[in-house]
Amino acid sequence: MDQKLADDLAELPALLDVVRHAAEQVLTGIAKRPVALPQDPVRHAPLPDQGIGLRQALSEFQRRWEPNFSGSAGPRYLGFVTGGATPASIAGDWLTSALDQNAMSGGDSTATDLEQETVGWIGQLFGLAQHTGAFVSGATTSSLVGLAIAREWLGEQLGVSVAAAGVGALGPVHVLSGSPHSSIAKSLSMLGIGRDRLQRIPTLPDREAVDVDQLAAALAALDGRPAIVVANAGTVNTVDFDDLRAIAALRERFPFWLHVDGAFGAFAALSPQHAHLVDGLAEADSVCVDLHKWLNVPYDAAVQFTRRRDLQARVFQNSGAAYLGAPTVEPTFGDLVPENSRRLRALPAWFTLSAYGREGHREIVQRNISGAGRLGDQLAATGLIRLLAPVRLNVVCFTLADRPTSDRVDALAEAIAKSGETFITPTFYDGHPGLRAAVSNWRTTDADIDRACRAITTAVRALR
Repeated sequence: MDQKLADDLAELPALLDVVRHAAEQVLTGIAKRPVALPQDPVRHAPLPDQGIGLRQALSEFQRRWEPNFSGSAGPRYLGFVTGGATPASIAGDWLTSALDQNAMSGGDSTATDLEQETVGWIGQLFGLAQHTGAFVSGATTSSLVGLAIAREWLGEQLGVSVAAAGVGALGPVHVLSGSPHSSIAKSLSMLGIGRDRLQRIPTLPDREAVDVDQLAAALAALDGRPAIVVANAGTVNTVDFDDLRAIAALRERFPFWLHVDGAFGAFAALSPQHAHLVDGLAEADSVCVDLHKWLNVPYDAAVQFTRRRDLQARVFQNSGAAYLGAPTVEPTFGDLVPENSRRLRALPAWFTLSAYGREGHREIVQRNISGAGRLGDQLAATGLIRLLAPVRLNVVCFTLADRPTSDRVDALAEAIAKSGETFITPTFYDGHPGLRAAVSNWRTTDADIDRACRAITTAVRALR
């Protein structure tokens, strides 16, 4: 055994305590860490021929890299839709690495049983008890899997198996959506359907929600050819929701697979005041839910749900190799998702749901929604900021009240980031350059919202 490796093994308990202390310093100081840091070009070190051991490697990491890592796990990081990691989920993540299970199939471990239990719990959160699910890396892969099942369903309607014959057996595929996330086009590209097959349907006036009448007209124009409809349970810019029940009702007249992108908006189900926004979610054929957003578990973790596990297994089946053994009656997770070898992503989610339950996570969601409303009200009250859309859930989409040009809005975003007080991301909405702040971290309090608001308004005043 390499001497450095042997030394680390002999000293493992003490070394793990050193790493634990380093992680403790990060976590207890996260609120003081700059939320975002301007990055200078990095000169990469050569691959070492002789290692330096874990203790020295940790010191080298702390010297070269850690100081320039952002505070994205902290309470004032409002960019994208970024959760943090609850204490229980961190414990689950550490144990995931220590146990190092391959959650592909059962037989030698209960890891897959734990995943099944966790998927069931998550399904109960969102009213998806009649769906089956599996853990994947993120929302993009979740939608990729859902659309792959939809592709197989299209083949079923036409009397072919795309998994066997290839996507060319389908002919032109029609995918309809009002405000699709960029991951939908990416998934269509990877699936061989093609980005150009995505047809954008008009949305309601001043909304990102699809006009259901326009969707019905587009489906009618297909003359009975089956299609895929991608609906939104929470858009990224303004957290707008399609009328899921009205869309599902169109299946009485037209044949289509309904995929719902509920990456973070599905968590509206936890708030009694907002649960109506996801009414009809259970009618979907496939659903995307991202857990490293609003469940506040570490990257990476998401779940895909579907009503058609039989089609899912047909797409992702991993049979044919002698070393894998005979196919089982119930498909393994290796037969349901793109990966064969799989990290036990379910364990952090199991820990956080066990530790805090439905009520604990409901409190996080409701507090974040309240914080977004507070931020929107405060920004609008300054007279310096104009909201581009109502604050429907946990995202505030806004622009400058005075001369909101792209250059000025980009300069504002850069100034806010340089302050280190908060981080928000630029966007375009309805043709206007703007910024969006997403409140989705379990630590965020009113004091954090107020501090972020002061940083934003200070940066705006500096532009004038």
